[in-house]
Amino acid sequence: MSERTLCVIKPNAVSRNRIGTILKAFEDEGLRIAAARMTLLSRSQVEDFYAEHKGKGFFEGLVKFMTSGPICAIVLEGEDAVGRARKVMGATNPADAAPGTLRATYGESITENAIHGSDSPLSATREIAFYFKDIDIY
Repeated sequence: MSERTLCVIKPNAVSRNRIGTILKAFEDEGLRIAAARMTLLSRSQVEDFYAEHKGKGFFEGLVKFMTSGPICAIVLEGEDAVGRARKVMGATNPADAAPGTLRATYGESITENAIHGSDSPLSATREIAFYFKDIDIY
């Protein structure tokens, strides 16, 4: 059964011109790009998107980082899209990510780990709606 997931290429990977390489990794995994857009997030948008982390020690640093430059939001589609995308991304902490994964290759720290990915189909639905209207997804 086909599903969708959201990935956000973070400011550090965008500034290092890694968008194409990251998209290719997902396509090589057999996932289809159903939507993509670049944007510069406001503080309130980041606070809303990462609301579940409010009050945690790393939250302010995350907000500062995610507003530091443009991001590229992507909707990926395919069989087990959430699980397959997470496999390509690797562990959240680049130091723990398997060699060859996106976070091991492009991540600099647990916050500046190059890419965000939905952690479940339920989260994916919510996160996709944050960035895209249905009409924007093909």
